[in-house]
Amino acid sequence: MSATPLRVGLVGYGLAGSVFHAPLIATTEGLTLDTVVTSNPERQKQARTEHPDVRVAATPDELLARADDLDLVVIASPNKTHVPLATAALKAGLPVVVDKPIAGTAAEARELAALAEERGLLLSVFQNRRWDNDFLTLRRLLAEGELGDVWRFESRFERWRPQPKGGWRESGDPTEIGGLLYDLGSHVVDQALVLFGPVTQVYAEAVVRRAGAETDDDTFIALTHANGVRSHLYASATTAQLGPRFRVLGSKAGYVKYGLDPQEAALREGQRPDTTAGWGTEPESLWGRVGSGESPLTGGGRAEPTLPGDYPAYYAAVAKALLDGGPNPVTALEAASALDVLEAAARSARDAVVVKL
Repeated sequence: MSATPLRVGLVGYGLAGSVFHAPLIATTEGLTLDTVVTSNPERQKQARTEHPDVRVAATPDELLARADDLDLVVIASPNKTHVPLATAALKAGLPVVVDKPIAGTAAEARELAALAEERGLLLSVFQNRRWDNDFLTLRRLLAEGELGDVWRFESRFERWRPQPKGGWRESGDPTEIGGLLYDLGSHVVDQALVLFGPVTQVYAEAVVRRAGAETDDDTFIALTHANGVRSHLYASATTAQLGPRFRVLGSKAGYVKYGLDPQEAALREGQRPDTTAGWGTEPESLWGRVGSGESPLTGGGRAEPTLPGDYPAYYAAVAKALLDGGPNPVTALEAASALDVLEAAARSARDAVVVKL
């Protein structure tokens, strides 16, 4: 890699920008966090405290006016701003990383992909859950044939938040692109497509459970993959008793894994990949189990060591793509395929129909 790190402008310093993107950018070889864009005075102060050498800009226009001084723009602002900001950055001649979901529709994602290709620029989507510890472990199990032919894939992002938190993520305004279908649904659908490929039909239920909630907070998506695998995906803020993160059932064995990857919690606590020993690892007590014919909760099967989670791998791949011509870790067209499924799920839930793709 080049001795001079690439200068990164980060738009947004809320949860996504401050907890995920800024720490990962700042600790990736070949990248440096040059500028943070936020108009919020408290977040400006936070950015300067957490990254003393960073510049702060109040608006994206102020950042893009310095396009010649930058090498990459990362968009971690509210969902409704993703398309216009990515478009502006690409037109300014800058490669772009966009937090998921890249857009509200698959058509918009494909338009952005076409613009990036026309300009010869990298456009990548931050799907960090591809580097969760349990997902990496499951990919290894599948690659080694440990489960045989997979028949059913169950994936859950469940939480117990009986009181709405408010904010744009829980807004009922469709222009905000809020709700769990597009938030956590972006993760579970992306993972299912990576593991099992294209989808032929979609059924979904998207329910508003909590008093005062404005958009879906309890969502289920059933996918039929072209290869015959059935994926059952859950995203909920109303789950009083959490199910397994993964339950994968195959012709030889199943894999059951409880608990969430530890990286988000570590980042929220201020830990950093370059200074935390054993980054992304979890204790043996949280390992999943592989077996057949008996519940893992009664000792069935064997404990399966969980591979370390590796969010830093995403930005390392982005840096390699920009500096050495390596592959884009998550393309906009991959994100568009996931949005095809999410749009079908929204239609299915609204009209109570199975949608064929």
